[in-house]
Formats: sequence, C-alpha cells, structure tokens
Amino acid sequence: MAKSQSRSDLGDANQHSSIKLPVFLVIDIGGSHVKIMTSDNAKELMAISGPQMTAALMVSCVKELAKGLSYDAICMGYPGPVAHGKIIAEPQNLGKGWIAFDFSAAFGKPTKIVNDALMQAVGSYHGGRMLFLGLGTGLGAAMIVENVGEPMELAHLPYKKGRSYEDYVGEASLKERGRSKWEKHVKAVVEIFSHALEPDYVVIGGGNVEKIKKLPHHCERGDNANAFKGGFLLLKDDTFKV
Repeated sequence: MAKSQSRSDLGDANQHSSIKLPVFLVIDIGGSHVKIMTSDNAKELMAISGPQMTAALMVSCVKELAKGLSYDAICMGYPGPVAHGKIIAEPQNLGKGWIAFDFSAAFGKPTKIVNDALMQAVGSYHGGRMLFLGLGTGLGAAMIVENVGEPMELAHLPYKKGRSYEDYVGEASLKERGRSKWEKHVKAVVEIFSHALEPDYVVIGGGNVEKIKKLPHHCERGDNANAFKGGFLLLKDDTFKV
C-alpha cells in the first residue's frame, strides 16, 4: 500500500515546486549574424551583423530580438580577444566601440563575456584535450584541457606568402579559391595545429564546417547550436574554468 503524504510533506513539495530557476540569455556574435537564445525557450533568433555593427548597435539589436522574453543573466560570445571577462581588442569583422563598452549597464543584467570560439568549444567538449576550430567569417580557436578552457588567437598568425591562417580558411578564401582548394587548406591547418598542440581530438565548428566533405583524422563535426549550450553551461556550472 502506498504511504500517504502528510500535510507538511505536501507543503514542502509545493514550496520546492514554486522555486523559480534563473533564466539565461546567450548571445552568439559573429561576423555575419548575431544570434540569441534563452534557457527556457529553445528557439534561435537572429539578425544580420557585419562591418557596420558597433557594440551599441548590437545591444539595440539584441533587445529588439529579445522583446517579450525575460532573463536574469547573459553570456555573450564575442568574436575577438577576451581576457578576465574583458574585451581587449576590437573585432576584425564588425564595427568599433567594443573595448570600453559596459554591457552589463546597457542590458541592465549581469553579463559574462567570453570569446565566441571558447563558448562553442565548451558546448562541444566531452573530456580530455580538445582543440576547437571555428570556420565562419574568420577563424576561431580554443582549447580545453580537463575542463580548463583557453581561447587562442591563432587566426592572424602568419601562414603562407605573408598572409594569415584566416586569410586561407576564412569565408573570403572559400569564395575566392572555391570549396576544393579551401578544404585542402583547412586540412593542412588542422594538421599544423594538431602537431603543435597535441589534442586528443579536434572539433571543427562554425557555419562553414558543412562545406567539408571528409573530415581529417581525429576530427569531429561541430554544431553552431553548441555555442548556446556552452553559454548556458558557463552561467550555471562551475565545472569549467575559463
């Protein structure tokens, strides 16, 4: 026979069920689009970004996208260098005014800022030593070793003929060289970084990963949705050190 619950037991259960969990908003900023999602509404909303998008314009754009949504805290993936939660350089493919901008004040919510590649890397991680490479407008890179994440500015290091890695594997190279030549450079870059950093596996993400017909050895195909997963994890879980 099932044991009946006392009034006090029912009261405790009702009290626990009424506890409101915090709602998080994740912002994924890219050179082509700004995307958002809240933790209680698994619907991706997006707007076009581009070289005219300043920090202030991005905030206005996100507020418009999030109109009618409630949230308590924000995690923002920024396409550029971030150190100790602060933006330390202007983005390559967006407008200006990002370094000194107070995002927490502008949004009126606590805002955690991380490198966008690192945010997607956190959402893609499943242990060990992982190298993440994001193929989008530019090239994002991050590494996670035993839950400790580090964004890396590999994109603008010299690669060939005085040009950078990003010049060969970014969006512009894909359009200029065509998919086949671009893919050869992607595989060469993956091999170089793998030899240098010795990861257990490489996750290749970003919007252009779908253009790769056959992934290099020890590589996994990432998913842009993992950026949101990573942002939610960074807000609610102390497991990751970034």
